[in-house]
Amino acid sequence: MCYSAQIRADYTKLVREYGAMMSLDEFAQLYAHDAGKQRPKTPKAMDDGFAGARTPQGQDIVAKIQQWHAEEMQALDEEIRVQAARLKGAENALAARPTQKARNDLRIAGNRVERAQARLDDLRRTGLLPRDSRIFPGVYAPVIVSERGQRVIKPMRYQCRLPDKPARNDTLYPGTYNARRDSLETYWKPAFGHRHGVVVVQSFYEHVPRHALEHRALRPGEKPGNAVLEFRAQPPRDLLIACLWSEWEGPEGRLLSFAAITDEPPREVAAAGHDRCIVPIRPAHLDAWLNPDPNDLAALYRILDDREPVALDYAEAA
Repeated sequence: MCYSAQIRADYTKLVREYGAMMSLDEFAQLYAHDAGKQRPKTPKAMDDGFAGARTPQGQDIVAKIQQWHAEEMQALDEEIRVQAARLKGAENALAARPTQKARNDLRIAGNRVERAQARLDDLRRTGLLPRDSRIFPGVYAPVIVSERGQRVIKPMRYQCRLPDKPARNDTLYPGTYNARRDSLETYWKPAFGHRHGVVVVQSFYEHVPRHALEHRALRPGEKPGNAVLEFRAQPPRDLLIACLWSEWEGPEGRLLSFAAITDEPPREVAAAGHDRCIVPIRPAHLDAWLNPDPNDLAALYRILDDREPVALDYAEAA
């Protein structure tokens, strides 16, 4: 399964290259400061994509994002203050009489200060790094869908909650960020043939067993290890990843979410030790995919079969 991907979050390029409109209403709703709402998990590149907005609605979104930043930075400053005091107390305790509690406090407080400071530095940083575009399950990404024949970009959470499923399914079934091809007409039936989208990615990541990557069997007594591989198209280019999406409403509010379709892996992914892979569709099929006919599922399977020919290179992620 694709547990992470490097997305394209440059809205200007997405609009220009894919002829899509920004659904500013959806982005404004995502970043809105509703009572009791927690900050949505969004990659830095997605937030910073609104910098320099010229329209009143775009500038309002920037203000909402900056408000989230300010609130989070205040909380991080307080966390650093509290943990720095805990760290100092642990150092004093160790100097007087070493105990396991003091050692634990020293380690935990030090780690929490480091994490909080790193997040604070990210919020203050103006330039983008490659990791600023990376999404994981539960994180939002810009998804291209179709409304009345027009391509539209909407923010959606990477883990799909179908309309007939309760919110607790997010925890009970955490793998619903991927939609297996062999379950498109069963579990994913409410979305397949009805609500299709694409996410533009530049690379994707997979967990693979270490011994499978090294093309060997486990040694006697050896426990399976894990490696994280980053796959990139060669030559580098955007990939349009086939997705299903859903609009959910319940007591917890409204949620737009998506899942990437996975299928049998191409040669390079299988050789690296992984048994599933996301599906890049051909740009020529984009409108047909985004505007599916629920009475002609065979045509949709043909799109998934006639996928974009991609040579993939991989390296172990840092």
